[in-house]
Amino acid sequence: MKKIAILPARGGSKRIPRKNIREFCGKPIIAWAIEAAHSSNCFDQIIVSTDDPNIAAVAREANAEVPFMRPAELADDYTGTTAVVRHALSTLIEQGLSPDLVCCIYATAPFLQPGDIQQGLEILAATGCDYVFSVTTFPFPIQRALKIMDNGRLGMFHPEHLLTRSQDLEEAYHDAGQFYWGRTSAWLAEKPIFGPNSCPVVLPRYRVQDIDTEEDWIRAEYMFEALKRAG
Repeated sequence: MKKIAILPARGGSKRIPRKNIREFCGKPIIAWAIEAAHSSNCFDQIIVSTDDPNIAAVAREANAEVPFMRPAELADDYTGTTAVVRHALSTLIEQGLSPDLVCCIYATAPFLQPGDIQQGLEILAATGCDYVFSVTTFPFPIQRALKIMDNGRLGMFHPEHLLTRSQDLEEAYHDAGQFYWGRTSAWLAEKPIFGPNSCPVVLPRYRVQDIDTEEDWIRAEYMFEALKRAG
């Protein structure tokens, strides 16, 4: 059974310029994700989908393949992950490569661990689901979330839980934004990742950090260095 990793990495990041190849704790951030993919020993090939020659060069230096360049119409601010993976798969199939399982790995996922990738593959094989992806818990019960109303005052999204003890509320999870294992058939059919035929790999919150702003980047570097010191 052929398994490949696809890392989407476009060149036009707006909030953090050159985000996918910016240095993060000593190496381009994409190199950490590529390294985790290699160390997992799960993949026959590790491929980067990019529209940017500089990203392609960095990816190749980090021992990933760039067998095609992504077209500009799939590298804008609105194209989703599924469309990018579908394009990559279609292109690879045209080139004679027919993978059975595909793991989309985000380029800005320096906290990704090889064991998480391995666990995702094991769950995909054991359950027969379409996708397996990383999730983590919210740090506060979402049923107690607040909103600012039109009159400037506060209200609850779910006022029926005003007096419910937090330990009695159902645990809620969100996408950890690191990896998405999926069957080739599911990717090509553009089945929804956040659908009823997906399974989770649950990560601890201290290994999850979105990196969308400069503040996120600084926080992530502090977290990364702290985890290295802790072993």
